[in-house]
Amino acid sequence: MRAQWHGTTILTVRRDGLVAMGGDGQVTLGHTVMKADAQKIRRLLDGQVLVGFAGAGADALALLERFEERLRDYPGNMPRAAVELAKQWRMDRALRRLEAMLAVADARHTLLITGTGEIVQPNDGILGIGSGGPLAVAAARALLAYSHLSAPEIVRHSLEIAASLDVYTNLQITVEQLKCEP
Repeated sequence: MRAQWHGTTILTVRRDGLVAMGGDGQVTLGHTVMKADAQKIRRLLDGQVLVGFAGAGADALALLERFEERLRDYPGNMPRAAVELAKQWRMDRALRRLEAMLAVADARHTLLITGTGEIVQPNDGILGIGSGGPLAVAAARALLAYSHLSAPEIVRHSLEIAASLDVYTNLQITVEQLKCEP
C-alpha cells in the first residue's frame, strides 16, 4: 500500500471590510511530518487574489499556475477565471488526475474550486479546506458570532483550535488579508 500525503488546513473569513486567508505549514507523508513550515497561501495577480491549497503539493502548484493564467485572461472577474479553470481541469486528461483543492478569495468573492469541477461560494464567507478544514470552520463560525475579533484574528485563532485537534495541522500559521469592496 502506498503512503498517502496528508494534511493541511486552509481557512478564509470575511468580516468588516476584510477577507483573511490562513493556513498551517505541516506536510505529512503517512505518519511522518515531512515539513513543518510549507507556505500554502499565495497572492496572485499583483496581490489582488489570495489562494490557499490542500492536497498533493505538486498538483496544487500546477493548478495555481493555471489559475493565475485564467486570472490574466479574465482580469477583474475571478468567478469567470474559476469556471474556466474548472472546465479545463475536467476536460484535460493530465489535469483530471491532479488531487488538490483551491480556496480563492478576492475583494468580492470567496470560492472553492475542486478537481471534480465543483465551484462553491459559501453563504457566510467562511471556507475551510484540508484535513482540519471542518474544525476551523466550526471555530470561525463561533468566533464570528460571539466575538468582535477581526477577520485575520478569527482565522489565526480558528487555525490554532484546528491544530489542537487535527494531527495533520500544526501551529506554523500564515495569515494574509485583503480589503473587501462594500
